[in-house]
Amino acid sequence: MNAMGRHSQSSPVSPQAQTEMLEILSFVNEFSDELESALDIIAPNAPLRMALHLLEGHFEGKTVTPTSLISASRAPYATANRRMKEMVEDGLIELRPRTRTGKTFSMHPSEKLLSQWVQLSSRLRRLSESRFGGQTSPQGTRDYYFGGSYAAAQSIPPLRVRKDPLKVPGGIRVLVHGDPTFMVMENLKRQFEQVVGTEISQRAFSIDRLREEALRNAKREVSRYDIVAVDLPWIGEFADKGVLMPLDQVMDLARLDPADFHTAGWKAAHWDGRAYGVPAQTTPELLFYRRDMFAEAGLEPPATTDDLLHAARVLHNPRRGQHGIAWNAARGTALGHTVLMTLADFGQPILDLPRIAGGFDTDHLATGAYRATIDTEAGLQAAEFLMELLKYSPPDILSMSWYERIRPYAAGTIAMAYGYTLLAPYFELDESSPAHGQTGYLPHPAGPGASPVAPVGGYVMGIPANLSPDRIPAAVEALTVFTSPEAQKLYVQNGSRTNPRYSVGADPEVRRMSSIFEAVDGMSWRDELQFWPRPPVPEICGIIQICGEEFHDMLRGITSPREALRKAQDRADALIPPNRTP
Repeated sequence: MNAMGRHSQSSPVSPQAQTEMLEILSFVNEFSDELESALDIIAPNAPLRMALHLLEGHFEGKTVTPTSLISASRAPYATANRRMKEMVEDGLIELRPRTRTGKTFSMHPSEKLLSQWVQLSSRLRRLSESRFGGQTSPQGTRDYYFGGSYAAAQSIPPLRVRKDPLKVPGGIRVLVHGDPTFMVMENLKRQFEQVVGTEISQRAFSIDRLREEALRNAKREVSRYDIVAVDLPWIGEFADKGVLMPLDQVMDLARLDPADFHTAGWKAAHWDGRAYGVPAQTTPELLFYRRDMFAEAGLEPPATTDDLLHAARVLHNPRRGQHGIAWNAARGTALGHTVLMTLADFGQPILDLPRIAGGFDTDHLATGAYRATIDTEAGLQAAEFLMELLKYSPPDILSMSWYERIRPYAAGTIAMAYGYTLLAPYFELDESSPAHGQTGYLPHPAGPGASPVAPVGGYVMGIPANLSPDRIPAAVEALTVFTSPEAQKLYVQNGSRTNPRYSVGADPEVRRMSSIFEAVDGMSWRDELQFWPRPPVPEICGIIQICGEEFHDMLRGITSPREALRKAQDRADALIPPNRTP
């Protein structure tokens, strides 16, 4: 769908975010003025000036017309008009008809431009603070939420009952993953039924069975579910196979306030530039570590893979029933995820993605120009790291997966564990756990030359493409309620430790419940929250399975690291069709 025909995906933002955005826009405008007036060689940058004018109009609620946009460019009319058309073609500007005839248009920043500006503005703030210094808040906290002060953040109000109850036969039907966050939603079912005014029925499956059921449901003539939960790596496959409908086809995405979602979580919900789901959980995999154990041993929190191995070695004492670290090492899907994330720890994605500022580019995966990158020098470093990690792990590590790695950590027999934030309730809500109140949260420690990464996991909620048309309006309304800031705060208040929205992480009540929210927001602010470690291409589940099998043989001593890398590379190459390679 072209820019003129698609619903705008721009969004209103909170007052504090809006003030921050306008301050940075003003700074860039004034800095451009200074450059152009001080140096004769520098001419006005027409696309930049027009982008700034568009964004300013968006945040201030002012109408921008083609005439005003060309005027703002400070370039000759013909040049400015040409640049404006190029920005429309590049998907940076959306045109909305102002009259019924459709002959006149207003100009608006697209979701793509807004997303790029959100990232740039946060980097500009960081650069200015790191280069020229900045104020430190009395509480010693950073202003992560677009520079807005958490201390001044307003508490998110409770969910309100809809004035018009949803009218849909049989109520809203939801397919979800059987994890703690979605189980919180199930426990709150009666409350949500009062809010939406109809019954809610929820089916929960394990991760592999959830994918199978979603694919099976897509083959039915009419969907059995109004809303389905989708693991982030499945987005490309589900979009290609027509499992999900693009949301801009049935709703105005501005209602969701996209700028409020963690950037990595919102981008991960997209395929080929279109949103196929709304983040319901943004749950990065972090390193959980026992602060008390580290303090007693005189250890600093690990920042590098070498630091982590040293800490694991020091804290590993099998004779006393204590082990250094636990991680996903069960054969197949579990270990496959570990392999992809460990590659990322050593600075390499599983695909040959182009490098960009702050990570790797995933915007053009739908073109198919990619290949697997497993049998590489970074791959060998990752494999050898896992072999070393094995020495300081519990004896049953090769059968440990999602929950098995966290339970012994919560029981106090493990000093460190890689785990998603959604699993933190196992020890945060259990006052009898030795890890309760003693857990620190870190991004994955980095290998040589790499940067710390907190690989984003979690689920989006989407609408099946084969949903009966008469049920779509109710599904859209329910989806909006389930993923709203009010609902997300309610999940946290009832035990969830996942959060896809900046505003929820900024809520004073939420921040008092767990240090995990401030930690994750800090990682997002520092560009450590990334979803490129598990790029959502259609073949990703197969690649994960392959890595989980070949590396398991390596960890069992059946194959060497180099042999495991070669076999995994060959199988991944065979999995990606020829049209998927450059």
